[in-house]
Amino acid sequence: MGALPEPLGRGSVDFSRKEAQNRAEATKRLETVRPRRVFLVPTYAVGLSYERRCAPRAYLNLPLRLVGVDGQMQPHGITLVTKNISSTGVFFLAPCEIESGTAIEMEVGLLGRPLGQGSVRMRTAAHIVRVEESQTPGWKGYAAAFDDIAFKRDDSLPHRYGA
Repeated sequence: MGALPEPLGRGSVDFSRKEAQNRAEATKRLETVRPRRVFLVPTYAVGLSYERRCAPRAYLNLPLRLVGVDGQMQPHGITLVTKNISSTGVFFLAPCEIESGTAIEMEVGLLGRPLGQGSVRMRTAAHIVRVEESQTPGWKGYAAAFDDIAFKRDDSLPHRYGA
């Protein structure tokens, strides 16, 4: 019987090359790990263990109407879109100047149906907790915490269920 050939022409295996390859694979795995984000998923269905906020954010573009700012009601409201929302607050962009701590009233469309039958809107009093600069000139990002929440539904019960 013949002796097995030496793998590297020496009597030992080259461990330094294997170690370098393992280190390269480990750094690749670390580079591909990205923070988890929630897209188009209700916040009650999401459990993010590493999230430091008290409620996880859902990155949803919902219609938002700014009804009042600092006690002054807007005649027609300012129509905007949410960037993210949770059970405790919302983040949105607006073309107006609102200071941190200002009380606002807003209406968020949660469920929209044709002809208003079955639409659900959240009417809430909130206050601004953070103001951020935006990439769009003249617009700023606002984070608001909900103070009081009420839901409005556009559907009505059929007459056979009414009193």
